[in-house]
Amino acid sequence: MFWLERVNSPKAAWPLVSLTVLGGLNLLDYLDRQLLAAVLPPLQAEMKFGDEQAGTIATAFMLGYFLTAPIFGYLGDRLSRRALIAAGVFVWSLGTLLSGHCGTLGALIFFRVLVGFGEASFGTISPGWIADLFPAARRNNAISIFYLAIPVGSALGYILGGIMAARYGWRSAFLWAGYPGLVLAVGVFFLPEPTRGASEPDGIKEQKPVGWRVYGQLIGFRSYVLVVAGYIAQTFALGGFAFWAPTFLHRVHGMDVEAAGKFFGLSLVVTGLVATLLGGYVATAWQRRTGTGYAWILALSSLAAAPAAYAAFAFGDLAAAKLGLIVAMALLFLATGPVNTLILETVPPAMRACAMAASIFSIHLLGDLWSPKLVGYLSDQWGDLQRATLWVLPVSLVVSAFFWGWLVWHTDRARAQS
Repeated sequence: MFWLERVNSPKAAWPLVSLTVLGGLNLLDYLDRQLLAAVLPPLQAEMKFGDEQAGTIATAFMLGYFLTAPIFGYLGDRLSRRALIAAGVFVWSLGTLLSGHCGTLGALIFFRVLVGFGEASFGTISPGWIADLFPAARRNNAISIFYLAIPVGSALGYILGGIMAARYGWRSAFLWAGYPGLVLAVGVFFLPEPTRGASEPDGIKEQKPVGWRVYGQLIGFRSYVLVVAGYIAQTFALGGFAFWAPTFLHRVHGMDVEAAGKFFGLSLVVTGLVATLLGGYVATAWQRRTGTGYAWILALSSLAAAPAAYAAFAFGDLAAAKLGLIVAMALLFLATGPVNTLILETVPPAMRACAMAASIFSIHLLGDLWSPKLVGYLSDQWGDLQRATLWVLPVSLVVSAFFWGWLVWHTDRARAQS
């Protein structure tokens, strides 16, 4: 973390300690999210349900996640963030643990809703906490490090879930993933909570949060709206991509469940680590020079990812399909740090938790709430998972690039006028 700051005192070390703890919890968060995709084939075989029902389970998680995010956003700008985060970690871990004990589709849906509820608290509040620890010059780098958990945690979910499902049954994956979170929730209480707006100038720091009308006021921030609009389309693509990719490799290219999980997981962690750090570093340097670096990284990454994603699902050759998946993943991860930094920086500090909550609500309500189910529905109707992925995912990335390209234009125009 040398690119964040030099630590000269115990007090100066706390931002790095807090970032490490919260980043570790975020890793566990994304590990839990991807377990279902990793164990889907044996789970479907045991419970005997189709692809549309499998997509419904993923949708259930999103319902628990995004429907409660606005509540936690409101609370996160007002109450103890430490207590809210710890409670969220405990609840999602309990839901993961219980998922391994269910015997019906209805029970599994309920426990995945519980996982989403707990993760909504953590995912909504933690980024604002980190933003208060680091000034603007280092904030994007810190946010990028925090979101390294997406590729690493997701990869661990795919790899460990596939291994556990192949060797010990799909239930074991949920059991072993649930216990650590119950313990780690306690560690949050040892972190000193920063003052809201602590890394901002005093005039900004003194702003107070407004009531529930804050969510309506967010529409007035044009840059924020454009960031979230592009994020919705990207999330729509990513939701279907992440949920169906291992099953796609298994069904279309004949890879066994464990091999598909290992390949996708290893590709995810390598491309995610490299691209997230690279995207964060390049965007920070570009932003300092031009003021539009974050927006350019978003627009270019989605635009380039669209043909790569199409090739990944269109090629009949397994090696070519793997290469397409790797390139698409790398391009998409370039945007991880900048998009979350812009969500936080395009609104006042007193509105950050609500801004993150509104983003979470929007990207899931209009994004990956529907994409796994839509791909599954089209796959069932057409009898062709490959065709379903081709019709849904690359097009979504083109839409994402459009909105983020609009953001570049809007940012340039605003800078010129000022």
